[in-house]
Amino acid sequence: MKSLLNTDREFLLPASRRFIFASLIVAVLFEWLPWHGWALAARPDFVALVLLYWCTHKPHRVGIGTAWVLGILVDVADASLFGQHALAYSVLAFGGLVLNRRVQMFSLKEQSLHVFALLLVSYAVYALVHWQVRGFVAWEYFIGSLTSALLWAPLTLLIQTLRRPRRDSDQL
Repeated sequence: MKSLLNTDREFLLPASRRFIFASLIVAVLFEWLPWHGWALAARPDFVALVLLYWCTHKPHRVGIGTAWVLGILVDVADASLFGQHALAYSVLAFGGLVLNRRVQMFSLKEQSLHVFALLLVSYAVYALVHWQVRGFVAWEYFIGSLTSALLWAPLTLLIQTLRRPRRDSDQL
């Protein structure tokens, strides 16, 4: 019962627009890190993870419009087809918004399974667009959904820790 109470209190943690914006910018910066070889195929999608976190934890602040804008930024940064990431992130945000209460109902390990399924759908949309334009699908790209899902629990704990109100040093 106590763990259920703590998950309900997580909704009460403050999340200013500046903090949300800063976390999304940091995710975009992580996306710009230089990756080569197999690390490129297995790299987690940091923007998708942070976007999904905010869509499931603060659905009234982050939505499909934010996902679209972030997708356009990532498309420009990756020099990929304009709108490819935007479409995939919009589908991901829609899934996060629709399933936000369901995802938060579970423990972090079980949430990771839900996040994995949502990321697979998002990656499938990305691959479908890639297949339509270039005529093939790079299957190793789906490894990124697994590595992203594995990072869900540490990312959630990190953001929740950063969101907790600080105690005043003068207060006992």
